[in-house]
Amino acid sequence: MAVFSYDPGGLILSDFPVMTRTVTLASGQNLTRGALLGQITVGGNYTLSLAAAGDGSETPTAILAHDVDASAGDVVCQAYFAGEFADDQISYGTGHTAVSADAAFAAAAAPIAIKVRA
Repeated sequence: MAVFSYDPGGLILSDFPVMTRTVTLASGQNLTRGALLGQITVGGNYTLSLAAAGDGSETPTAILAHDVDASAGDVVCQAYFAGEFADDQISYGTGHTAVSADAAFAAAAAPIAIKVRA
């Protein structure tokens, strides 16, 4: 079982409980921890969420928990599905911002919040 601690300069913004799940990152990507992910409807793999995508991944659903190099093929990895995260540590795909991502999580009643560090 993983143990998380509060890091005021890091991705996890508060001691709100975090939850991770195992996901498959689609091939052709090399993403860093904090990448905003969306799920591709066909196949169920995850990818960097781009607002203009038309494959289901345009809706943010998770945040990548660690750096992942999937440039050579799909990679099984961990993603956050609950927690409060720092805006300045999130890697947003084209067309997304803290406001649009936070709104998508709220609309889905997902227990993820993105906050601007005070």
